[in-house]
Amino acid sequence: MNTYRLFSSGLRFCHWIWALCIVVLFFTGLYIGNPMFIGTQGKEPAVAIASLLSMETIRQVHFLTAFILCACLLLRVYLFFTYRGNRLFPDFSSRGYWRGISEMLAYYSLLRTQHRLYMRNPLAATVYVMVYILMFLEAVTGLAMYSMIRPNSLLATVFGPVNHLLGNEYTTHFVHHVIAWSFVVFLLTHIYMVVFNDITEKSGELSSIVSGRKQFPETPVDAKDFLPESAIICKPREAIKK
Repeated sequence: MNTYRLFSSGLRFCHWIWALCIVVLFFTGLYIGNPMFIGTQGKEPAVAIASLLSMETIRQVHFLTAFILCACLLLRVYLFFTYRGNRLFPDFSSRGYWRGISEMLAYYSLLRTQHRLYMRNPLAATVYVMVYILMFLEAVTGLAMYSMIRPNSLLATVFGPVNHLLGNEYTTHFVHHVIAWSFVVFLLTHIYMVVFNDITEKSGELSSIVSGRKQFPETPVDAKDFLPESAIICKPREAIKK
């Protein structure tokens, strides 16, 4: 087994911050869109606002978490240029890309029992690109709604036109809501694919987002996309002992 360094520490940091942010944003967003009983009903407004689980508190948590996610998104853009392993864009013009897509779809659908070895398979790379696009749109629509708190602010000048572009603020909210649910679909699919890969291939797929490394018995077909600049090949333990 050869061990390859795949994920940089910065990418792993962004991954876990995003995971936490998306969970917090989803549930606080659900409450903001459709408030449920949390124990502040029947209290004086001043007392209710100061309550730990008031609507005002939930909104502030949502906004703060959203800005943290946006900061990580900017960091991710920077990381794209600093490490080859952080570059996710697949080569859509390559025949091998489309072969890899069909190959991995059949594999995850249990229509085939094996596939070529990839450090990052084309299907996963494509899904991640789509997720980044959705994350960007979610941030833009969220900032468009948030900026309307102060219509004359610089933030409203920059992001306010998004509401007009989509028709009105209600449509912006609807798009924001739909994208939020798409992250739930992605999360469930992502967990399935990672766990499935980890069990069937035993390449360290699940642990790689913590350690940054994956193991392969042979050279992956996309190793050239990471070597020699980025992936550090570690010798097998047996070789180290010798």
